[in-house]
Order: sequence, then C-alpha cells, then structure tokens
Amino acid sequence: MTRTTTDRPTDAEMIQTACRRVGSAILAIEGADTTPIHVVHLFESQAFVLVPTHGEAMAAVDDAEGTPAMLEVTDWAPVDLRERVRSVIWLNGTLHAVPRDLERDLAIEIAGEHPDDSLLDIGHGASMLRLQVGSAVIASGAGASSVSAAELADADPDPFWECEAGWLEHLDLDHADLVGQLARKVPTDLRQGRVRPLGLDRFGIRFRIEGVDGDSDVRVPFPRPVSDVVELSRALRNLAGCPFMNSMPD
Repeated sequence: MTRTTTDRPTDAEMIQTACRRVGSAILAIEGADTTPIHVVHLFESQAFVLVPTHGEAMAAVDDAEGTPAMLEVTDWAPVDLRERVRSVIWLNGTLHAVPRDLERDLAIEIAGEHPDDSLLDIGHGASMLRLQVGSAVIASGAGASSVSAAELADADPDPFWECEAGWLEHLDLDHADLVGQLARKVPTDLRQGRVRPLGLDRFGIRFRIEGVDGDSDVRVPFPRPVSDVVELSRALRNLAGCPFMNSMPD
C-alpha cells in the first residue's frame, strides 16, 4: 500500500479554512451590482451568505433554476503586514434562495460553528442565499489552483483556524526572539528582508519576507503534522531549537 505524505494543506483545505475566517467577500451576479458579504459559511460544497432582503442580489435570484454567481473571498493576515492579503478565493456556482421557513434553523446551526452577530438580522432586513459551488480557484503567492466541488466537499478546515490569529499576533508582538530562531530555517537566499509570521496550520508555519524589492512567502514545515495546541506549541519550540521555552497561548 502506498502512503502519500505532504508538508502543506491541500488547496481544498486552504479554501475551507479561509472561508471560516472571512475578512471580506463580494458576491457577483450578472445584471446586478456586486454585494459586500460579511458572513460566509462553507459547508462541503455549499456556501451560505447573508444579503439585504430587498437588495439586488435577492431580486436577481431565479427561484426555479438558480442564478449563476461568483463569490470572491479574501483571506487577510491577522498581523499588520505591508500587504495583508494571503490569498484570494473565487467560488463559482449557482445561487439559490433559502426558504424563509428554514432560514432561522439554518442560522442557528451555522452559529454553532461560525458565530456572528449578523445572523440575528435574518428576518430583520437580511436574508440567506445558498451558492451551490461547481468549482473554486485559490490564488496566493504560490500561484493559482483550481479545485473541484468534490474535492471541496471532502476537505476539512485546519484544526487551528480559530486560534491561528491569536498565535500569530502573539509571535509577532511578543516573541521576536522565537521568530528570529524560526527564520533560520528559511533558505538563506530568501532571508533578505524583514521576516514576519504569515500563517500557521497543522503542517507548519508560513512567513512573509518583506524585502526591498518586494515580498515573498515561504513555508517552514514541522517534521510531522500536529493535532492539538500542545503538539503545536512543542513543534514550534523544537523547530526553533528552544524546547524549554514557555509554551504559546491556547
């Protein structure tokens, strides 16, 4: 039996993770103005969004067959970088209205995984739409990749998506020494600039090198994937060569 190993999340996993921590999103429908979206909940290959009840997005939806649409999601780094965009995602598919009698129950279910005060606006100026995703594209410093609906449905978000922001901010503000130690793992030719923490997942840590001639992103993998915050803290300290340093916050 052949076992495949990797030192990074799949593109589908990165999309699932980014959609759990949406910084900004735009819904584009032919014949209607683009609609800013603040809540995106991606479940398998279905994206649920909130829009104004009497806005153009709701008016453009064909209840019978659905309406072609594209949802653009921007993944912003929690650290105050020179350029904070980590990736941009495009979810392409067919938009459908969620039946009014199901909106509240669905909002409660979504709030269990993705709490947001905007969900309380359903029935009070906001309505829910469902985008049945047919395909997705993710673009980052590493390039652009296409992801099928089946791949998206089979993928899970990274287990650290909720705590990642706090850890990266803590590293950047309070642990310049640890960042410096970790940066020694970055190839020498890429270490020409200010090294900042960019991303953290079960496979490793990513850095943004802010150089004179531009920025570059680089991943430093753990020896093996980690599964909880204790393992994550230990992996970071071992990678830095500081196994006895105080652990990072939960």
